[in-house]
Amino acid sequence: MVVGVMAEEDADRIFHALADGTRRDIIARVIRHAESVSALARHYPMSFAAVQKHIAVLERASLVTKERRGREQIVHADMAVLRRTARLLGAYEEIWRERVARIDRLLAED
Repeated sequence: MVVGVMAEEDADRIFHALADGTRRDIIARVIRHAESVSALARHYPMSFAAVQKHIAVLERASLVTKERRGREQIVHADMAVLRRTARLLGAYEEIWRERVARIDRLLAED
């Protein structure tokens, strides 16, 4: 377990997915409201297929889900996974804050 929040392989998939700016932007858009793959593709200067690949990476990380509505595939943010990711990042932040505080105490002793 990564800091008691999620399995290492889940965290690896999530961090890989979030390492790309286009994928972070897609997440931001679908958090605000679900969009079809074709509507998302219009926001980026790349092919429809490239946007589909980005969405597939986000799906493998469980950050988004797709729902078929007629001929459209609607992309939704998985808020439960995003909340777990936020908790994971919060746990890492706490680790680093403790380290900085320890360094500050050591420097104050000198």
